Amino acid sequence: MQAIIVSCCGCFHGRTLAAISMSCDNEAIRGFGPLLPGHLKVDFGDITALEKIFKESGDQIAGFLFEPIQGEAGVIIPPDGYLKAVRDLCSKYNILMIADEIQSGLARSGRMLASDWEEVRPDMVILGKALGGGVIPVSAVLADKEVMLCIQPGEHGSTFGGNPLASAVAIASLDVIRDEKLAERSAHLGEELRQHLFKIQQQFPNYVKEVRGRGLFNAVEFDKTALPVSAYDICLKMKERGILAKPTHDTIVRLTPPLSISSNELQEGSKALHDVLELDLPKMRKPKPADAPATPCHRCGRNLYG
Repeated sequence: MQAIIVSCCGCFHGRTLAAISMSCDNEAIRGFGPLLPGHLKVDFGDITALEKIFKESGDQIAGFLFEPIQGEAGVIIPPDGYLKAVRDLCSKYNILMIADEIQSGLARSGRMLASDWEEVRPDMVILGKALGGGVIPVSAVLADKEVMLCIQPGEHGSTFGGNPLASAVAIASLDVIRDEKLAERSAHLGEELRQHLFKIQQQFPNYVKEVRGRGLFNAVEFDKTALPVSAYDICLKMKERGILAKPTHDTIVRLTPPLSISSNELQEGSKALHDVLELDLPKMRKPKPADAPATPCHRCGRNLYG
């Protein structure tokens, strides 16, 4: 019997073959392969669809891998109660609840883990990025012994796994997050940032479709029909004004500033976005190239990012 991993449409779990085999983004898989079998997809936030898959294939499903807040998809926040419902379903059907907190974890969302927003405890947690404190690449998988020790010594490993320097940096990074109360700081400053962004949305309602986020994990989504340029072009103009932001899927700008940022710097960053929309955008009103024909997802047949 083949084991199955369930993951969400719009997910991002990395760029190795197993990870891109779950992807709904054709750009991530074009030219790479062979892709791995054993995957099922479900819409993020749709607990009814998830239970349907569990009922139909639960005896084959090893785990449900998901981001508590989807990052690459554009800081997509699930409906209230979704994480608790996932926990209940995974327990009911004896399926591992695997939370990819590489982007959302370690104080980024205003909690130590984004899963903490609903006080749920996954069976496995994946950490990275901030775990290295900006000093060294390091990632980690957390699980209880009954899960972790299914893999016996010598059965599976990694050349750089357990690197002493990386481990020391990770511990130091966690100490800083705890001692400097960066999760609480992220929650407070995130509220400030979104207040700035909501004001920008009110000033430019034709351009700004939505502002969303938790803690210092935020996104501004633009109206594709009104914006004469792409989110990438917006980010380039913000860079010229001294602010680094990351576009995703043509219409979304992600704003994930350092957890050590000050209120004044948040205001400065928000002003840069305001000035791009007010001063730069009118000069950028060039006709966009004709859109290429939408390429539907190779899994679900939908154009998720069109």
